[in-house]
Amino acid sequence: MKDPVTTITGITYDRESIEQWLFTSQNTACPVTKQPLQKDSDLTPNHTLRRLIQAWCTENASHGVDRIPTPKPCLDKAHVLKLIKNLSHHELQIKTLIRLELLAAENERNRKCMVDAGLPKAMLLFIAACFKKGQVSGIQEALSILCFIRIPRSESKASFSESDDKIIESLTWILGRRMENYATVKSHAASVLKMLLEEASSIVLERLKPEFFERIVGVLRERITHQGINAALQVLLNACPWGRNRKMMVESGAVFELIELELGSPERRTTELNLGVLFHLCCCAEGRAQFLSHGGSIAVVAKRILRVSPAVDDRAVLILSQICKFSGTSMAIQEMVDVKAVTKLCMLLQADCAPYLKDKAREILRSHSDKWKNSPCIFSSLSSLEYQVSS
Repeated sequence: MKDPVTTITGITYDRESIEQWLFTSQNTACPVTKQPLQKDSDLTPNHTLRRLIQAWCTENASHGVDRIPTPKPCLDKAHVLKLIKNLSHHELQIKTLIRLELLAAENERNRKCMVDAGLPKAMLLFIAACFKKGQVSGIQEALSILCFIRIPRSESKASFSESDDKIIESLTWILGRRMENYATVKSHAASVLKMLLEEASSIVLERLKPEFFERIVGVLRERITHQGINAALQVLLNACPWGRNRKMMVESGAVFELIELELGSPERRTTELNLGVLFHLCCCAEGRAQFLSHGGSIAVVAKRILRVSPAVDDRAVLILSQICKFSGTSMAIQEMVDVKAVTKLCMLLQADCAPYLKDKAREILRSHSDKWKNSPCIFSSLSSLEYQVSS
C-alpha cells in the first residue's frame, strides 16, 4: 500500500485500488464485508498504517526497498472552485487549464470532485467564450479536461437549456479550424459532441445546420484518430432519425466517406457504427443514389456479412434490401451477382443467424430471382435454395 485508507465498513485498502473498485468497476459493496459501500463514501486516511509502512521501507532500504512518499492532500471542491474562478482572469487562464488537466489525469477521485464542483459546465462556457472572441488558446486543454472527466447526463441537458445552440456552434467552429495539434483537438471536439448529443432533446437535434454535418463528415475524411472517427460516427447515428439531417449528411458527402472508411477495413465497432449510418442514409433516394455511384459500395457491404458481428449482418442485409427494393436497376442487380452479394445472401440462409435475417435474405432473393437464376455463377446456389425462397 502507498496510501492506505479506511472505509466506513472498517476495512483498510490502498486508496487507488478501492477507488478503482468503486468508480471504474461500478461496484457498490465492500470487497471484504460485502456491506453497501457507495461511491461517495468517506475514505479516511490511515496515517498509523502509512507510517508503519514508511518505517518498514526505511529499515529495508539496504535491500532496495524505496520509501513510499507521504500522499498529497486530496483535491477538494473548494480548490476546484478557486481554479474555476481563476479562468475569469485572462492572464491566469492557460496556467489554470494546465493545472486542471494534470489533476484530471491523475485519478478518478479528482475527476469526480471536478464534476461535483461544476467543472464540465465551466469548460463548456469557456469554449463558447473562446468561440465568441475567436480565441484558440486554451481550447486544447479545455477539451482534454472534458474528455477526462466526461460530461454527466444532467450537465448535457442543462448545457443546451442554458446556452442554447452556442455550445454546438462553438464545437463546430473548432472542427473547422486549423490549429496546433489539430488532430487531437478535433478528436476531442468530436468526443465532446458525442457526449452532448447522446442526451440532447429532439428540439436540439432538429436544429442542426448543414455546416455541422460538413464538419463531422470532415472528421471522417481526414481520418484524424480512431477515437475521433468513432465519435463522429456516433454523432451521425444519433442525428439520423430526422429526415432533414439525413438529407444534409448526404449533401455533405457522408455516403462516399463512409464507404471509403469501410474499404480501409476498420475494427469491429467502427464497422458497426459505419453500417448503421449507411443504412439510415440508404432509406432516402439521394442516399441510395450516392451509395450506388461508388464503385465499391455493394461489394464492401456484402463482404462484411458473416464476417464481423450479428449487428453488422443486420445492417448489411437491410442496406441491400433498400437497394433491391427501391433502387434495383439492372446495373445494380447485376453488380450484386458480380461482387458475390447474392452468394452471401444464400450463405446467410444456411448460417446460424437470427430467423428474421433469413426471412429478409429470402425476400431479397425472391424479389430478383428471375434475373439472378440466369447467371451461371450462382445458378446452382439458387437452385439448391429454390424451395426456401419460394416457400
